[in-house]
Amino acid sequence: MNIEFNKNEDVNKQLVYELKTRLKKVYQGGGEKNAAKQKEKGKLLARERIAYLIDKDSDFLEVGAFTADGMYAEQGGCPSAGVVCGIGYVSGRQCMIVANDATVKAGAWFPMTAKKNLRAQEIAMENRLPVIYLVDSAGVYLPMQDEIFPDKEHFGRMFRNNAIMSSEGIVQISAIMGACVAGGAYLPIMSDEAMIVDKTGSVFLAGSYLVKSAIGEEVDNETLGGATTHCEISGVTDYKHPNDQACLDSIKNIMSMLGAPQIAGFDRITSVKPKEKEEELYGIFPENRDKPYEMMDIINRLVDGSEFEEYKKGYGQSIVCGLGRIDGWAVGIVANQRKVVKSKKGEMQFGGVIYSDSADKASRFIMNCNQKKIPLVFLQDVTGFMVGSRSEHGGIIKDGAKMVNAVANSVVPKFTIVLGNSYGAGNYAMCGKAYDPRLIYAWPTAKIAVMGGSQAAKTLLQIQEASLKAKGEVITPEKQAELLKEITDKYDSQTTPYYAASRLWVDGIIDPLETRKVISMGIEAANQSPITKKFSVGVIQT
Repeated sequence: MNIEFNKNEDVNKQLVYELKTRLKKVYQGGGEKNAAKQKEKGKLLARERIAYLIDKDSDFLEVGAFTADGMYAEQGGCPSAGVVCGIGYVSGRQCMIVANDATVKAGAWFPMTAKKNLRAQEIAMENRLPVIYLVDSAGVYLPMQDEIFPDKEHFGRMFRNNAIMSSEGIVQISAIMGACVAGGAYLPIMSDEAMIVDKTGSVFLAGSYLVKSAIGEEVDNETLGGATTHCEISGVTDYKHPNDQACLDSIKNIMSMLGAPQIAGFDRITSVKPKEKEEELYGIFPENRDKPYEMMDIINRLVDGSEFEEYKKGYGQSIVCGLGRIDGWAVGIVANQRKVVKSKKGEMQFGGVIYSDSADKASRFIMNCNQKKIPLVFLQDVTGFMVGSRSEHGGIIKDGAKMVNAVANSVVPKFTIVLGNSYGAGNYAMCGKAYDPRLIYAWPTAKIAVMGGSQAAKTLLQIQEASLKAKGEVITPEKQAELLKEITDKYDSQTTPYYAASRLWVDGIIDPLETRKVISMGIEAANQSPITKKFSVGVIQT
């Protein structure tokens, strides 16, 4: 019996159980009472609409399930930011689905709602995925309009993206299945086709109350902007349907007739399972974020047949690079080695730290994958770059810059999985959110921050102590311990995967056993977008 393995397994399975429990709560949206109100109107709920729309027994990869989690407490919360987004299959065609959740503040737009919608559109644009909008929203949440309305990455950017996608031939279909008000009215009407559900769907720039106050006209919302008005008088909408199901059936029918996409041509063969048991990931991955482990044990449980062609195996050992397949797709993997290694020069290298030789190796490997048109997968468990006089004199900054350059300019699709630590510049070099991964997901064990909790807390404590001493306060050992605990607790709460997911620093949190599915669906999406940009790293530090 391996006690350490069993301990890890217990802890990691408990974390997955917590993840699934929290997801169940998120899936309830605005709660049973608000759900019942929607049902009384004859409407399906947002997740029911998606379940009806996508192909039976097909996968749905949700994006941003935990968006706004723990945020907007004063406003009563906003689960999933009031909108459900994800990649699904409709009539056999992979697409992005965006569905407003009317149980959450009538589907009103909060600041994080805009960020999430823009992320969904970004994924669609990068991968040339058709987009299906299931619209049911009261528009901007007025008490927070200053945080959602005027800036570049606010509400209006979504309509700009509608126009750009249309010009680039990316199919957009909208269904007005509830309210569609003010600026939000442009979203469905800027789509290629717009359909509306009779009696429950309505679209107008201003509702009846605003019309009366603005021009004195008395008119009900149905006459103002209902299905009959827009399908038979204004011509604003293209199809009229009696209920949600008929509307969704119409979308399925249209999607079944789409022409085939051009493909990027990434290599795929028949998928095989890893030879090593995937379930053993729970026992291999340490419950303590500081403990070393062998990254190859993780990789061998992710790649097809547990077969991996390792690149420069004996050099730059704190990063593992190599070629393998995931669900049949050829991939180049860049992963942080977490065990202590010894270089041929006799230098002991800590696990999770990027050294000059490993940065140099990874940069070369990334460039090779771009040359070969092989998608990249980054497995993050990184504490940062090596510091100290020896590393500085050895040029760690220029070697790190070389790796960041290669990642930033890479033209093949990149996919990032945050397994454990994701600290500082290591987050950047290993393709964090700022470096345009097509998808970025985290395990429940992830921690994302500028540095580890203990180092950050001690640094922050020194700053706070200096401030208190300047005011004449005496810092007793007891007071110091109290301050340190307070700072540590606050900092640690901001490094959890849930904190990151709520702010869309990652697209979601997944069970480690879902890793292969996420990467496979991501590459399948990316394969619908041919690479048109030439790979060039510009001036690179040597």
